[in-house]
Order: sequence, then structure tokens, then C-alpha cells
Amino acid sequence: MPDFTAISPDALYALIAERAMTLTGYAVIAVDGADAADPLTVANGVAELLRTRGRPAAVVSLHDFVRPASVRLEYDRDSEFTYRTGWFDYAALNREVLKPLRDTGRYLPALWDERADRSARARIRTADDTTVLFIAGPMLLGRGLDFDLTVGLRMSAGALRRRTDAASRFTVDGLLEFQREHAEEPEIQVAWDHPDRPAIRVG
Repeated sequence: MPDFTAISPDALYALIAERAMTLTGYAVIAVDGADAADPLTVANGVAELLRTRGRPAAVVSLHDFVRPASVRLEYDRDSEFTYRTGWFDYAALNREVLKPLRDTGRYLPALWDERADRSARARIRTADDTTVLFIAGPMLLGRGLDFDLTVGLRMSAGALRRRTDAASRFTVDGLLEFQREHAEEPEIQVAWDHPDRPAIRVG
């Protein structure tokens, strides 16, 4: 049974930032968590902290790499299987962000506008050679993506169901099934049922 110890949100951000500061060159950090965990807020918070310490940082949301609605909703609007296997374009994330950042220092910050269901029409960005890039979103681990540090915001099934809005509740089964099938553990695992009172795995 893993051991966890309580940590404040500010201390958690500081811990992730300290780990990020030890990474050299272009560095990519995954903040893996369900939408109910709001991993984008955590990624933005740590990125801002890094900037105050003089380290360039940027954030990419996985929701800017969804597949078009015609693909996501082809079989069933509320399919947990489609959600975990075909909702997000992880291959495009690798192709447009991770690989080019490491190879050329350039990356595409967004591919698809989920709300408008059209191309995001984003421009290629050039990163500073010490940039830390955060990727925030669900089901990032277990995809074979190349991260320098992984943070997992983990929620129990009950917390996921309570904190997920009714229209998106079908995603919970997909998230839980994906975690069962892909047991890759994050380097920093956080119990996130209560975001104001998180706990970090220590053993």
C-alpha cells in the first residue's frame, strides 16, 4: 500500500518547480489528470513560478490537440471507449510539439479549436533553449510519449464522478479503464480528491 503525506498546493507547486529547475535544455513535463482535476491550472501555476525564478516556461493543453468532432463523435456521443482511444490526438502532440521542440526548438502550441471545431490556426513558436514546456491533460502517461518529468493528479472514482459535470460523466469510466490498462506511474504522484488539501506519494 503506497504511503502519502499531506502537502499544501503552494508547496506542491514549489516541489515541481524545483524538479523542473534541475532539467537541462528543452524540458517537457507532463501534468496528467482528468479534466475534473484541472491539470491546466497546475501547469500554469508551476510555469509562472518558474518564470519568477528566471526559467522560461510555457504550457500546452491537450484539449488543443483533440480530434475533429466528426471523428470523436462518429460512433457514439457518449462513448467511454472512444474517449480513451480516439478523443485526443496524441500522435499529433508528439509530431507537432514533442519531437520538433527537441529537434529544432520550435513547436505548434495548438492544433484544433475544440469549441469551434476547426483548425486552431496557431503559429509555430520558437522556444528559448532552456524552456520548460508543460503538457496538461488526461491520459498522457502510457502513450509512449517522451517526457522529462511526469506529474499525476490522481482522483478516486467517487471524486471523479462528483467533480465531473453531468454532460461529461461518461468520460469517468474511460479514464478509470485507461488507468487499469496502462499502469505507468508518474514520478510525482499526487492524491487530488481534495485539491485544496493534496497529498504526495512518498513510498
